[in-house]
Amino acid sequence: MSKERLVAFGQRGLEHFQNGTQDRVDQIFQVPAENYTNSDKWNLEMENVFRRLPLVLSCSSELSEPGSYHSIEVLGVPVLVTRGEDRVIRAFLNSCTHRGAMVVPEGTGSSRRHACPYHAWTYNSKGELVGVYEEEHFGQIDYDCNGLVELPCDERAGLIWVTLNTNPVVDIDTFLCGYGEMLEYLGLADCHVVGRQVIEGPNWKIAYDGYLDLYHLPVLHRNTFGPEGGGHAVYDSWGPHQRATRPDVYFSKLEGRDEDDWLISELVGGVWTIFPHVSIAGFDANGKIYMLSQLFPGATPGSSKTIQTFLHTQPPDDEQADLVKKQMDFLRIVVEDEDYFTGLRLQRALNTGMKEFVNFGLNEGGGQRFHQFLEKMLNTTNDEVSTFLKDSAEK
Repeated sequence: MSKERLVAFGQRGLEHFQNGTQDRVDQIFQVPAENYTNSDKWNLEMENVFRRLPLVLSCSSELSEPGSYHSIEVLGVPVLVTRGEDRVIRAFLNSCTHRGAMVVPEGTGSSRRHACPYHAWTYNSKGELVGVYEEEHFGQIDYDCNGLVELPCDERAGLIWVTLNTNPVVDIDTFLCGYGEMLEYLGLADCHVVGRQVIEGPNWKIAYDGYLDLYHLPVLHRNTFGPEGGGHAVYDSWGPHQRATRPDVYFSKLEGRDEDDWLISELVGGVWTIFPHVSIAGFDANGKIYMLSQLFPGATPGSSKTIQTFLHTQPPDDEQADLVKKQMDFLRIVVEDEDYFTGLRLQRALNTGMKEFVNFGLNEGGGQRFHQFLEKMLNTTNDEVSTFLKDSAEK
């Protein structure tokens, strides 16, 4: 069914290209400007979205071997993601059972043992306590009950999801609404992590709006991507997760060809977003480079941080390294100097409180769906989340 859906999406995109049309919704939608600035709204987003839904924190290919790990802090929560000796991926609160110190510094690496820098209590890659420094003086302790606090963790389509809550309210498959099967077609599990960079930005929703907005491409990015073609978009959705694609770029090449000859690689272009904080975009570069953008709210409503992780279908070597570096530098300009520069100025204007609404047009259905879903999620209780997601997947 997933391949049939790709082909059907290609048919719709090709028709839009041939007719010079695009997806349109029924009416213009207004979002209150204070949604981007209000502290109470922002706190609710942190609790009802970011601290109760699975978040993409790592890539499978970077943690492919037993003992490999990724230590990252998300919304003030230190997280350690590891692959155990049994090759199972797990996530833990990166906090020593003894006194709470961070056990593993931020970054990636490989180690089958992790010793706390404070008192040298030691844990294995399964998060189990395996050593207490000078235990004969500290006192007897039950090792089985003093491992690292485990967080819900799942692996799908080459990505690793972690929930920042020990009591999850939704399982990963319900959350993905069938989207995981579609993401498999990108082949991320077989890619190589070749680079990573961090960009500071505005309110997380201002930044996320841009990933669903193709309308701005020939205008804001005229000096980078070029002014050619329109900013037309074709959207597809799986619950809160969406794909946005330009018909002129990705579907024009299908014209005049039998559908049986369409390649999967030709049908998976565009921007794939994972609610609430991820965008995946692919670029041809001696194979394909994917930019995985992990968008995290900052310490205040007016700030955010985006981690750009770059994955390449080719293994890294000296020739690829130069190519990747050029692509990373180019995309930093696109996002930091164009998208987020504009977003930060937009943020300042909204902070004045003098603007009541921002508008999403008939051609911006992706942005409309995002804000409509977000507003409903904010008002959904823990007991209702799974049912809400199942219902949204059917619409």
